[in-house]
Amino acid sequence: VFRGRILARRSVGQETRYEVEVKTPHRHRFPLVSREYLWVANACGCPPLREGHEYLLMARRHVNYEQTLNRILLPDDGYARPWTPREDRLVREAARHC
Repeated sequence: VFRGRILARRSVGQETRYEVEVKTPHRHRFPLVSREYLWVANACGCPPLREGHEYLLMARRHVNYEQTLNRILLPDDGYARPWTPREDRLVREAARHC
């Protein structure tokens, strides 16, 4: 889970790649750098992440079977909400209990 600002969007084949500025990593099992690529496994723009806006994102690390592809993937059942101070507060409270 991290808060990020969408910098750019690009369609690559049947997928969408977002360039994201990582603002605040809340809970992560793999290291995040200040800028990451976030992949969505469709080209329709779902979920609709708009450039310049901040979101609270729950993504997962995707490594393929051959161990040649390592990326951050926002799955269909992933969490992508516009960032608000309320969302930030809820994540911080949940982190204390988990």
